[in-house]
Amino acid sequence: MSIAENVARIREEMDRAARACGRDPEQIQLCAATKMNDADAVRQAIAAGVSCCGENKVQELTAKLQENAYAGAPVHFIGHLQTNKVRQVVGNVDLIQSVDRMKLLSAIQAEAAKQGIVQDILLEVNIGGEESKGGFAPEELPQVLEEIRAYPNIFVRGLMCIPPVCQKPGDNDKFFQKMCRIAVDITAKKYDNVCVNILSMGMSDDYEAAIKNGSTMIRVGTAIFGIRDYTKAHQP
Repeated sequence: MSIAENVARIREEMDRAARACGRDPEQIQLCAATKMNDADAVRQAIAAGVSCCGENKVQELTAKLQENAYAGAPVHFIGHLQTNKVRQVVGNVDLIQSVDRMKLLSAIQAEAAKQGIVQDILLEVNIGGEESKGGFAPEELPQVLEEIRAYPNIFVRGLMCIPPVCQKPGDNDKFFQKMCRIAVDITAKKYDNVCVNILSMGMSDDYEAAIKNGSTMIRVGTAIFGIRDYTKAHQP
């Protein structure tokens, strides 16, 4: 199937999943995870109607920006971001989804202040408590959000998570539900520089379950572009 056909199919499934739980499909964004896909593929996805594009690697982001690949759609950074590459991302993306530690928050604040802008971000939550993944532990969030008031050049738009790989449908429901409860709790406490209106969770294998449990943005790569060929990955 073509990229356009895949996007249309996913949109139909998003619509069905949202309506099944009484939600408005218009409240849910489709972020195309464009890792290892070239500028032409990105343009096809945008033309097909994705809400935004999400890039995992700074090198790919920079190259595609130079090719004007994201014209017509917001671009997000969704991968692990090293502090020494912050200056290449801040101000060049609409949203940094994967802010997973205080050191990175400080680096983004410093670069955004230098540029005289406010950078929108999401806080990544290690909702499954996995040692192999980054992200703030759920219990850390209240303190982190209190400290955000000292970062005037950062605005927290919401939360993001990558739950454990599910073995069967429904495995990740408990993680999605917990994320939704955390978002509701944060909203009720009214922190400075924080407005939780994005809950980014759900990928190619579990986005319907994520929508059922409150996701407002799903990040889909393989289901849009097909299986990635990692033999073509850049070798440093």
